[in-house]
Amino acid sequence: MATEGFTTCLWFDGQAEEAAHFYTSIFKDGRIGRIGRFTEAGPGPAGSVMTVEFEINGQRFVGLNGGPEFTFNESVSFQIHCADQAEVDHYWNRLLEDGGQESECGWLKDRFGVSWQVVPDGLVELLADPDPEKAQRAAAAMYTMAKIDIDAVRRAHAGE
Repeated sequence: MATEGFTTCLWFDGQAEEAAHFYTSIFKDGRIGRIGRFTEAGPGPAGSVMTVEFEINGQRFVGLNGGPEFTFNESVSFQIHCADQAEVDHYWNRLLEDGGQESECGWLKDRFGVSWQVVPDGLVELLADPDPEKAQRAAAAMYTMAKIDIDAVRRAHAGE
């Protein structure tokens, strides 16, 4: 994997490799890179996974098995920009597999506690419409949703 640009490091408590395989199975261009293992020097058990490099959707990540000291929260999330409702449904359903949790307005947490925003194309434009009544109707519709139904937001925006 390239060493230029930014790489996001995600801290796990022993699930870095499992998470990397999960994420790379969801995104069609996902791939696993180098896997680093703890040595006799520790701090993890010798031979167990310390880091795993992976790439999804063109973004580089390193999963680090750092232990239980830190956990994920909603203050950091990853936005997935989706071309249509079928993509929204795909990412939403896959990321919720095996214990994920829905939130609201297109947000969810996957089974590892990582927060995601699944955003359909056109949503931001509807919410930012210069006509305040249209924007308000679109926002009001979105606020009632967990997974975004872009057609329903469009209908609300149009006053239907």
